[in-house]
Amino acid sequence: MSKAMVRIAAIAALLAAVAAPGARADEPYPSRAVKIVVPAAAGSTTDILARLMADQFGKTWGQSVVVENISGGAMNIGGEHVYRSAPDGYTLMIGPPSPIAINQMLYPKLNYEPTKFAAIAALAKIPNVLSVRKDLPANSVKELIAYAKANPGKLTYASQGVGSTAQLTAAQLEILADIKMVHVPYRGAQPALTDLISGHVDLFFDTIATSTPLFRAGRIKILAVASPERAAALPEIPTVAESGLPGFRSVPWFGLVAPPDTPAAIVAKINATANAALKKPEIAAKLHALSLEPIGGTPAEAVKFFASETALWGKVINQAHIVVK
Repeated sequence: MSKAMVRIAAIAALLAAVAAPGARADEPYPSRAVKIVVPAAAGSTTDILARLMADQFGKTWGQSVVVENISGGAMNIGGEHVYRSAPDGYTLMIGPPSPIAINQMLYPKLNYEPTKFAAIAALAKIPNVLSVRKDLPANSVKELIAYAKANPGKLTYASQGVGSTAQLTAAQLEILADIKMVHVPYRGAQPALTDLISGHVDLFFDTIATSTPLFRAGRIKILAVASPERAAALPEIPTVAESGLPGFRSVPWFGLVAPPDTPAAIVAKINATANAALKKPEIAAKLHALSLEPIGGTPAEAVKFFASETALWGKVINQAHIVVK
């Protein structure tokens, strides 16, 4: 091939690259379909929230916004997928605390760095509650602590697995109350609740959404709310903090992030769209039905919020010596 033809071929390849979808630096965002990865199974609270946001994003942008469930590996599979995706705003993730703010402290060989995600927004939160079997001889946090101290190593607590928010919350209780309990990990919240109802396990830090109906039906007891303030859905139930353990906090949340190095302009546009969606009455009503409280705010506020959660749970993980191998 002559030098002239080589030159022509090179120019043609360059022009083809420039004309390819997503290749132009000056094209408006988004100009094609956007994918939101959920690192959990379909039907979960994370999944439902992601589909609500995807629908609003699609209507605002006039583009297809799809949700892809990439579950498994304690949410690390989905987290790593997004982390390694192109930083162009076309692959996002909506996830709970684990893949965004906690897992890097639990897994020594994690293949991504959650703190390097481009934080877009903290979307919503939901308080945990201290749920116990209905025949447990304790009707308050103080009575529970006294029972645990009188029966060292006999009180059992359920969780969705090692490193889950439920386990970390129970570890926080052990540290602040100076008690020891036995961890019983399950494969999800539903089997944990089933065994709590049956009396096979003593307590479970569950979300207010799933435990409240069981409490109202008399199938379990709720001793306290784990948020800093009382919950509107359970105004008669005190917080753990006001029950003698100041500083106690466990409020699972859901954040929106993008791959590291996503341009600030794209982050800002997605953030604005997310905040606008959270302020819509119909979205607020749907979140309320899920017992979710909207958060919103700027990307900078999201960074600060995620960091505060990492600090909280990092302290618990270090003091409780929790490591997932």
